Amino acid sequence: MTYKTQLDNVIYDFKTLRNLMAKASPARSGDYLAGLGALTNLERVAAQWLLADIPLKQFLNEALIPYEQDEVTRLIIDEHDNAAFAPIAHLTVGDFRNWLLSEQATTEALTAVAPGVTPEMAAAVSKIMRIQDLILAAKKCRVITRFRNTLGLEKRLSTRLQPNHPTDDPAGVAASLLDGLLYGSGDAVIGINPASDNLESTRALIQMLHDIIERYQIPTQSCVLAHVTTTLKAIEQGAPVDLVFQSIAGTEKANASFGINLNLLQEARQAALELNRGSIGNNCMYFETGQGSALSANAHGGMDQQTCEARAYAVARKFKPLLVNTVVGFIGPEYLYDGKQIIRAGLEDHFCGKLLGLPMGCDICYTNHAEADQDDMDMLLTQFAVAGGNFIMGVPGADDVMLNYQSTSFHDALYIRQLLGLRAAPEFEQWLQKHRIFDEANHLLPCSEVPDLFKPALQKLG
Repeated sequence: MTYKTQLDNVIYDFKTLRNLMAKASPARSGDYLAGLGALTNLERVAAQWLLADIPLKQFLNEALIPYEQDEVTRLIIDEHDNAAFAPIAHLTVGDFRNWLLSEQATTEALTAVAPGVTPEMAAAVSKIMRIQDLILAAKKCRVITRFRNTLGLEKRLSTRLQPNHPTDDPAGVAASLLDGLLYGSGDAVIGINPASDNLESTRALIQMLHDIIERYQIPTQSCVLAHVTTTLKAIEQGAPVDLVFQSIAGTEKANASFGINLNLLQEARQAALELNRGSIGNNCMYFETGQGSALSANAHGGMDQQTCEARAYAVARKFKPLLVNTVVGFIGPEYLYDGKQIIRAGLEDHFCGKLLGLPMGCDICYTNHAEADQDDMDMLLTQFAVAGGNFIMGVPGADDVMLNYQSTSFHDALYIRQLLGLRAAPEFEQWLQKHRIFDEANHLLPCSEVPDLFKPALQKLG
């Protein structure tokens, strides 16, 4: 099926829905790298104009990657909830945008329709939305998950404490971890990116985090972000794994480049569930995504990178994760060139993920060769928090010394919580208050004296 219109005396002819989606996408370097982006602003407007009139049902009839060729497509089609889709089944993409921004689209209504929304529908409507639209609609979506604490509640913003170290040195990890806890970070997860995927090192880090959480009775969960197969081996050897991590993408071919498929993810989730380590819930998976990952593996199937990213959320949704993190500026300027593109992408990802019913966080970040700086990240951080994001990163000094990129710091989390009156997860907040790290008004107490809880650890660290 072709899609054709005339604008400013020029006829624009888009051969497929996939082509139309790519041309309608706001400008980003990855789509131009792939030869998919609109060549002019007028072509983009023509594509957006046509896209707004596409019935939502069309996305169930015209797969962007054929059903027979891609297990992610099969997942999207086979698990689509027609009953949940029914209230919006008569809408076009433009009508859907209007409904999302209306008073009728309450939190309850959005929660009810989420299983009926496909990633392609979410991606399509995001392409005709302004930033304020993405913020307003996402703000109304609320996704609550639980393992050892409750994440995603209204007026709460959680953090992943990220104590990475270039050599996985336990003392270095512990120092960063302690620093983060003293600033109130770590309620989403204490998550370490290991310097290598070595099983022995991974097991040692898993055990270390387990011992710290147990010793100090911290109501949070841990994760070592090794490959899922390494984590499975660690589980088989008796490691105390809380969350299973994996990077995921929106096509079967891209996931294969990561060394995974849907069956492997199901096996990993089942293994984690059988450990039964969650005290108040069983959301035991942690996924990370990022626009451009499929293109970087030459596995995008002719789709624009934002639509590929949205399809990754269908994979995540299948496994009921505790956390989903779009690592928005990490892949580099080849895919998101500057601060403007990174900001837009982060808000699109959050909106699409929340619309699909996922607990979305954002690693508000950039690499040093991108045309971006900390001012851009302050803008995205503030807009993301206003949009109701579930969690952000907490990195010492905002500079990850192992992964070599810039993210958000412990201080950034304090800033945004203070600015918007946001708080940590309730169980974690009570722990902070009990040990006099925060006061009853949720303010960080002066650090003139280290809490008694941590004095032995500091003495050990020297």
